[in-house]
Amino acid sequence: MSATAPTPSDDPRVLLVFSNMPDQDSASALAAALVEARLVACVNVLAACTSVYRWQGVVETATEVPVLMKTTVTRYAALEAAIRARHPYELPEIVAVPVEHGLPAYLDWVTDETGG
Repeated sequence: MSATAPTPSDDPRVLLVFSNMPDQDSASALAAALVEARLVACVNVLAACTSVYRWQGVVETATEVPVLMKTTVTRYAALEAAIRARHPYELPEIVAVPVEHGLPAYLDWVTDETGG
């Protein structure tokens, strides 16, 4: 008997989603909005960092504020849409990494807090 993979609409697997915001205020505002909407269980707003990247053929350097968000596969599409709607960049960094292992009670909390 083969198990079927959960569909994105009912998939409780946890994701760690990365993005960068241009400043602390926009990062904090995004974090609050996402937690309030239950799109994420938690957002870590980190200290500012320097990003070096190529954009439209030019090497750029910018100060950015990294944000780490914990959500589920089920909530990812809505989370991505919410970040894009609130993000001031033309092309925001939004990268999701599956959480392969973690404290089971913590992973259950993420699922519960995101409507799981």
